Amino acid sequence: MLFHVRMDVRLPPTMPAELADTLKQQEKALAQTLQDAGQWRHLWRIAGQYANVSIFDVAGNEELHALLMSLPLYPYMQIDVMPLCRHPSSVRANDL
Repeated sequence: MLFHVRMDVRLPPTMPAELADTLKQQEKALAQTLQDAGQWRHLWRIAGQYANVSIFDVAGNEELHALLMSLPLYPYMQIDVMPLCRHPSSVRANDL
């Protein structure tokens, strides 16, 4: 099942730089692992913001929820999720 997910990161201004750097490194490593596994299908930065738009390909709501909660930056994110389904006018066979 495909999901469109927007993640806006809001680190507290009082967070020590070392902790922020560690969380960002952990986040990057996990994001790359999930991309390699095919669960995090697309990842785009939103220009000028500490935010991204992503497409996840997971079994369902519970798997997506667990995956998002496992992200190191999760406590500092506002997340908006939209489930997706194939549009009947799409000419792409691989957008399931």
